Amino acid sequence: MADINRLKVVLVEKKRTSKWLASELKKDPATVSKWCTNTSQPDLQTLTKIAFLLGVEVRDLINKNEDIYENTEAIQ
Repeated sequence: MADINRLKVVLVEKKRTSKWLASELKKDPATVSKWCTNTSQPDLQTLTKIAFLLGVEVRDLINKNEDIYENTEAIQ
C-alpha cells in the first residue's frame, strides 16, 4: 500500500509523538500507530482534528506523491 498520509513525518517536524496524539484524540495508541505506518487511515473528521492539534493544514498531512493516484486508477 502506498503512503497516503504524512502523519509520521509531520509529528517529527512538530516534535510530537504518536503517543501524545493518541492521548489528545482519546484513541488507542495502536490505532494511531497504524495511521503513522499507513496500515490504515484516519477518517476525514479525525484528520481535521489532527491538523488542528498539530497546527497544520489538512493538505499538509496528505502525501502528494503521484504514484498513489496511479495505483488507485488500477483499482477502479
